[in-house]
Amino acid sequence: MNVQNELISRNQEFAAGFNSADLPILPKLRTVVLTCGDARVDPAHILGLELGDAVVIRNNGGRVTRAAIEEIATLAFLMSAMTEGREQGFNVILMQHTQCGAERLSNPDLQDALQKKLGIDVSEYAITDQESDLSTDINRLAAAQEVPDAITVSALLYDVATGTAHKIAPSASLGTIRAEASVSQTAARG
Repeated sequence: MNVQNELISRNQEFAAGFNSADLPILPKLRTVVLTCGDARVDPAHILGLELGDAVVIRNNGGRVTRAAIEEIATLAFLMSAMTEGREQGFNVILMQHTQCGAERLSNPDLQDALQKKLGIDVSEYAITDQESDLSTDINRLAAAQEVPDAITVSALLYDVATGTAHKIAPSASLGTIRAEASVSQTAARG
């Protein structure tokens, strides 16, 4: 079977009923979903997203990598430019999932092999515990000063066995997260 021909055929069915030429550039739900590239984890299906609802960024493990930070910062900049410089907040939803292949990246032997063969250090982005990894990723996004305070972030964990997305972290603005971190750091220095 030629996969490309199959996908083109599916696209022709999609195009035959296409009526979304007037969708705005900015997502209707003012949302970015950052999730894993795993084929079982399609946010359109899981979260009921329609065409034009959200921007979706996918990578190994759904982690807040340097590239993901740059994508989010660029989107924020473009939104601001498109709205005549007014800082525009939007939602970032981090969504990891159970039974993730990125859990294998926590294996030191695999990390070493990837470093030696490809020059890629995956240790920072390995999945070890989704809840704590999502917390780490929220903090990683908050530490990225190029991402504006008005951006809100939340986290979900999708269970591939049940189809259920569980809330791990409620929505909070990066400005609030940064202020709370600053207060905590000041108190710790006490």
